[in-house]
Amino acid sequence: MSVKSYGEKAGSVPEPIVRLNRIVLLTGVIAALVFQQPLLITLLFVIIVPAVMFGKSASPIFMIGSRLLSRQIEGAAAESPQLMRFNNAIAAILLGASQLAFILGSPAAGWILAGITGAAAAVALGGFCFGCFLYYQFNLQRYRLFGK
Repeated sequence: MSVKSYGEKAGSVPEPIVRLNRIVLLTGVIAALVFQQPLLITLLFVIIVPAVMFGKSASPIFMIGSRLLSRQIEGAAAESPQLMRFNNAIAAILLGASQLAFILGSPAAGWILAGITGAAAAVALGGFCFGCFLYYQFNLQRYRLFGK
């Protein structure tokens, strides 16, 4: 998947907003762990789910980031909206499972699942996107099985 500047591809997600999304996830998970507040994990889940269900137009992070980072967005590299949605779907699944673990009385499992989300965001900020790797593998296997 080639990286294009934001203006080149309609519907793409500019890299500064992708970074903001990762920073929000990482900061939220760290804050939840430090303050031992599962409610912060719920807040992250509520922030991410609209982006997964309806795309970037429903993402609070995209809406706020577009305004705050408008100067950095111009001419910035961009990411595929499908890839961003896939990554957010993984985060939503992990954060949702974390919430279920808390509700079912297993806080250790809840913190582990939330921690995996935070760790993936931290690694992505460091340069390796694990969700992107999974997306590539998923599409590779789909092509091998179905030819499309």
